[in-house]
Amino acid sequence: MTLTQLAPSRGRETSLVVTPAVVAHRGASGHRPEHTLDAYRTAIRMGVDDIELDVVATRDGVLVARHENEIGGTTDVADHPRFADRRTTRMIDGESLTGWFTEDFTLDELKQLTARERLPKLRSANTSYDGREAVPTLSEVLAMVQAESVRRGRGVGVMVELKHASYFDMLGLPLDVPLLADLAHHGLDHPRSRVSVMAFETTILRRLATECRLPLIQLVGARRERPADLVAVGDRRTYADLVTPEGLGWVDEYADGLGVMKGLVLPRDATGRTGSPSNLVRDAHRHWLTVHVWTLRAENAYLPVNFRGPGRPRQHGDLAAEARAHLAAGVDGLITDHPDQVIPVVGDLAHM
Repeated sequence: MTLTQLAPSRGRETSLVVTPAVVAHRGASGHRPEHTLDAYRTAIRMGVDDIELDVVATRDGVLVARHENEIGGTTDVADHPRFADRRTTRMIDGESLTGWFTEDFTLDELKQLTARERLPKLRSANTSYDGREAVPTLSEVLAMVQAESVRRGRGVGVMVELKHASYFDMLGLPLDVPLLADLAHHGLDHPRSRVSVMAFETTILRRLATECRLPLIQLVGARRERPADLVAVGDRRTYADLVTPEGLGWVDEYADGLGVMKGLVLPRDATGRTGSPSNLVRDAHRHWLTVHVWTLRAENAYLPVNFRGPGRPRQHGDLAAEARAHLAAGVDGLITDHPDQVIPVVGDLAHM
């Protein structure tokens, strides 16, 4: 993205970028099981600007693409009797979870598993792709993106989210070490690489700010929630505190942008409908912090009431209208499971 400011047009709030980015959330995960090479390739074929992936560590310190380190719901690990004794309960960022965890598997062991659709009831069509692909490493994803960029004659960016960084620090598996090694291996450890790094925790981003020159994105969850690293040291600040003018000044010391829950930009009222945008985008832009919103999904289950269509929660509503509303609020990027429905909306904006 180019940090060239647009003039407001037709009531649209000012953005910091020439054309807001469309980012494929875990790949085109509305069409393929998330965090598979097929999901990422499908998104690139659709024309996304960037793909987004979450990474966690294996026991031998390799970064792999999974939504969480618990993999019972996204792989066929439960079908492998040899791994039955790996099922356990862990406390992850204050939440007790039972299942199978990447840190208990070497990469060679993980490669014996295959990926499955995480939301089979909502996205039943995606289940036809279950069992076709292995869990990819970050290095494999980077290599694929570089190959696809050459093949299609256009650069594709990568937004890497580091999951549960403090937890992995505690295990002696710091995520920044293999991250920077993988990026260096692929020649992507520089600010022009189209790679940015995101995290909900502040400590890992502040550490990376001293280790690299990559764009860093502070992820922001629900207002009352607190970053896990701050909870661990008794810091009472919530995500709401991070997006106050004072909080944004602090974030600006180490980060280049925000990735925010979409309801923080377009709050919903008591009926579940969106109204006027909050001041978050404007306040962030005053610090020259870009703002991406997550996650735009087409299913009625995820849409505000005023953008839902008829039918069941799994049926699609008016995702394009939701995307237009966020663009009108001045956001710099849209992170979506359904990039094919969002790309045309951004294209229309570019021709206004």
